Amino acid sequence: MPITPANPFKGRQYPGEVILMAVRWYLRYPLAYEHVAELLAERGLAVDASCVWRWVQAYAPELNKRCRPYLKSVNKSYRVDETYIKVKGQERYLYRAVDSTGQSIDFLLTAKRDKAAAQRFFRQVFRCPVNPIPRVINVDKNPAYPAAIRELKRAGKLPQRVRLRQCKFLNNVIEQDHRVSKKRTWLAKGYKTFPSARRTLEGIETMHMIRKGRVRRVAKNDVVAEATFVAKLFGLAA
Repeated sequence: MPITPANPFKGRQYPGEVILMAVRWYLRYPLAYEHVAELLAERGLAVDASCVWRWVQAYAPELNKRCRPYLKSVNKSYRVDETYIKVKGQERYLYRAVDSTGQSIDFLLTAKRDKAAAQRFFRQVFRCPVNPIPRVINVDKNPAYPAAIRELKRAGKLPQRVRLRQCKFLNNVIEQDHRVSKKRTWLAKGYKTFPSARRTLEGIETMHMIRKGRVRRVAKNDVVAEATFVAKLFGLAA
């Protein structure tokens, strides 16, 4: 069911407050769909786990889109890395970037781990107006990164002054940060299709951004502020 900007919950069987609470729980905490359905049952709401899955598929990408205008800037020292995600038994790649403080910058799920995928990710990062052009980009020894950066500089999309530094130990902060997504994909026992994986991970990574304080006026790990912010994004709070 398409989501309309004015009334994103139009035509749904349950109120928007219930839907958004279930979606936020799933994206924010290490829960399976069955766990969310059981938590709703405790509150007298009979919701099947497959219904929660459909809500996440519909509203996780919408959360990502609506959250973007509220992001704060990050610093100019980037850490970039990718981790594999199982989709229908095959390895797919979640590209992620954080700054030197561990603040999330951006993310992208791709089918391949090559120069084109790395270039697509960097282009997405630099399109966001609150992401400053980095002073240095720290990556591992993956040869796709230097090739992608050279191509972006040649095309004039990245200044020549930007340094690319291939040093694995400097990426410890992002490798530790991968654990959030890895834990969630383990609970999901992999994903059936690439689109469902992409939509789900958009929501998980966006909630991770919010939790870490990337959003204006939402402090790190302030769960009440997080819930209020998400509700306001969907027009459910004054």
